Amino acid sequence: MPFSYLDHLECSRCAKTWEADYIRQLCDCGGPLLARYDLDAARSGWSREQLARREPSLWRYHELLPVREAANVITLGEGMTPLLPLATLGQEIGIPRLLLKDEGVIPTGTFKARGATTGVSRAHELGVRVLAMPTNGNAGGAWATYAARAGMRAVILMPEAAPVITRNECAISGASLFLVRGLINDAGAIVGQAVRERGWFDASTLKEPYRVEGKKTMGIEIVEQLGWEVPDVILYPTGGGVGIIGIYKALLELRQLGWIGERLPRLVAVQAEGCAPIVRAWREGSAESTAWQDARTVAFGINVPKALGDFLVLEAIRETGGCAIAISDERILDAQRRLAAREGCFVCPEGAATLAAAEQLRQNGWLTGDERVVLLNTGTGLKYPETVRVEVPVLDPGEALPEIV
Repeated sequence: MPFSYLDHLECSRCAKTWEADYIRQLCDCGGPLLARYDLDAARSGWSREQLARREPSLWRYHELLPVREAANVITLGEGMTPLLPLATLGQEIGIPRLLLKDEGVIPTGTFKARGATTGVSRAHELGVRVLAMPTNGNAGGAWATYAARAGMRAVILMPEAAPVITRNECAISGASLFLVRGLINDAGAIVGQAVRERGWFDASTLKEPYRVEGKKTMGIEIVEQLGWEVPDVILYPTGGGVGIIGIYKALLELRQLGWIGERLPRLVAVQAEGCAPIVRAWREGSAESTAWQDARTVAFGINVPKALGDFLVLEAIRETGGCAIAISDERILDAQRRLAAREGCFVCPEGAATLAAAEQLRQNGWLTGDERVVLLNTGTGLKYPETVRVEVPVLDPGEALPEIV
């Protein structure tokens, strides 16, 4: 049995196919490339039962991941994050079967480690020595970390307003870090020029085919953790949208393998009111989004004015009967506080947005309350200390504690 059933690359726009064992960024038409596998061979040579004996990391699914040889895997043990019942908040908002997939406990503290382990591993296998990418912060930190482990050089550009912690993460990992006066799209333009001039590997979102393969393992894990049953709804905080694209891809692959039935979860793209291009496109019935002007939100990771893969996100939510919804910063921060105080989960603001979205969808009747609903928390709140402001009383030595209600 091969380590991977990777077969070829396919353009997500024009469906042109490409050989997988060469460095390839985008299709000639400009469309993102997606990895395709020999699922017929996988169906006859691989079974769910074999997973029971494997390590609890995302590489347990290596047959559906793009690395040919086990020796080329660059890993820090990422994957198999907990799927936690939110019993208290679920009852409070009228969704008793509410669950949280908590990516805050993964290496580097965010789900970006999933894309980094597969993307860096495959780049390493193909001989890449220098990679460059724009980022809002967490992806840069993850790719810098995994690049360091692989012995690669990483060049990272992020907006000047990116969180300090993610800047430090890149710097201490040895990356060449630059800040840009602007948004992630401005950083991406600079990366694109450098890639053309210097021949570097462009690790930008969906400009290489393999980041999405790591992200899709969130979908496989959710299904495995639920005893190979799909939930009814999955809510995902959406910026570049690679996670929701990957989850949808994973579900289609699992269905073709016969590991799940025909029914798929409804996928929900959650954005911030201050940057909601995909929500606007979904409401207008458009196939793609238009760039959002003056984008800003406390949920910095989803502050993406125009995503390269927006058409794939819109396809995923429409094909599953899902929707797209925008949440205010005020409600995002309130949800972050409630998740910490009521469930002990200190999540990132992007993850908190999914709770606020679920509550709003329950209030407007899109959710009935009978569904099994999964929220995706994409990172730890510890990376966003600026979202928490508290006034802490200071006591003198020997002073008695006041009454605590």
